[in-house]
Amino acid sequence: VQLQASGGGLVQAGGSLRLSCAASGGTFSSYFMEWFRQAPGKEREFVAAVSLSGSRTYYADSVKGRFTISRDNAKNMMSLQMNSLRPEDTAVYYCAASRAPSWSDLLISLVAGKFIIANWGQGTQVTVSS
Repeated sequence: VQLQASGGGLVQAGGSLRLSCAASGGTFSSYFMEWFRQAPGKEREFVAAVSLSGSRTYYADSVKGRFTISRDNAKNMMSLQMNSLRPEDTAVYYCAASRAPSWSDLLISLVAGKFIIANWGQGTQVTVSS
């Protein structure tokens, strides 16, 4: 599956942005979907994951309560609603597709820092000014 992320931009602290990820060329509903981000000089880090149906989600502690991940399998789309943005949220955001035996297995791999990514999208820049 090919992934195309969009929606990044420049926003003031406390503001909101909505990122989108469009999928094509595969069976979107068969992939767990995630968002990652990479700030300058830092390693890529996990942000959020959503289950195959969209009924379950999982977030990094740093974004919990502020970000919401969702997916629309009918439209082959995934989104990340980002509220109460902080300067430390500044990064290039990447969407990703994973295949794991189960949601539990995916969570285990994420907690362990072992990202089982099948496909990466290109990044979209999010800049939060103070």
